[in-house]
Amino acid sequence: MSKNSKASDELLQEELKKSGEIPSHIAIIMDGNGRWAKKKGLPRVAGHKRGVDTVREIVEACAQIGVKYLTLYTFSTENWKRPKDEVSTLMRLLLKSLKDRVKELNKNDIRLTTIGEIDKLPTAVQKQLKSDIERTKNNKKMVLNLALSYSGRWELLQAMKKISGLASQGKIHSEDITEETISNHLTTKDIPDPELLIRTSGEFRVSNFLLWQIAYSEFVITDAYWPDFSREHLYDAVRQYQKRERRFGRVSEQINKNDKGIKDVQSISS
Repeated sequence: MSKNSKASDELLQEELKKSGEIPSHIAIIMDGNGRWAKKKGLPRVAGHKRGVDTVREIVEACAQIGVKYLTLYTFSTENWKRPKDEVSTLMRLLLKSLKDRVKELNKNDIRLTTIGEIDKLPTAVQKQLKSDIERTKNNKKMVLNLALSYSGRWELLQAMKKISGLASQGKIHSEDITEETISNHLTTKDIPDPELLIRTSGEFRVSNFLLWQIAYSEFVITDAYWPDFSREHLYDAVRQYQKRERRFGRVSEQINKNDKGIKDVQSISS
């Protein structure tokens, strides 16, 4: 990024921070690598390689605007069904990216975490993940959470098994099971639910991603394929989020009244 581009981007970031609340947790379904490549007459691997560059840009931009958690749908359980050569290529790209980016994560004070059936990944990928997670564990600015070999139904099934196991041991009674109980047995138990879910490539589905956690997430769908998804697309998604009224079952008047009450208390306190 040139000096002029960097200065312009910093200005956009400051305007974004002033225009409203920045989501604490953004989740992204990164879609369209293959279609991007096909549209350009390139092999699918070219789309995946370009997609890796996009990840780097968006991770950095999210940290800069104040996002605290970023979850990327990197490889789904269903993706194992793709042609073997494509899966192998994706695993090699993942391994290379993990090796190349860990220094950047530390430089930008970003901690790496993962969710999913990690034991299904190639041994080399598992070892690199473990190493990168350890090397970034003390970073504080943002958590980069990679969903790998992940599906929402798998996650809920695992949670149900854990809870039923506790029930069979008499450690919990059915009447004591709450939404909080379920949340505490998900792989995201240490991460707040995402306020904003972004999906690229214009598809209107959640594809088995964070099924429990996105119950109250705001959705932004963009036609851009993931390799073309830019900082500007990210900022636009955040602007759309800032314009939404998050009612959580209430009516607008209740929210406005509550906001006024908060402002009145803040005025008295100051």
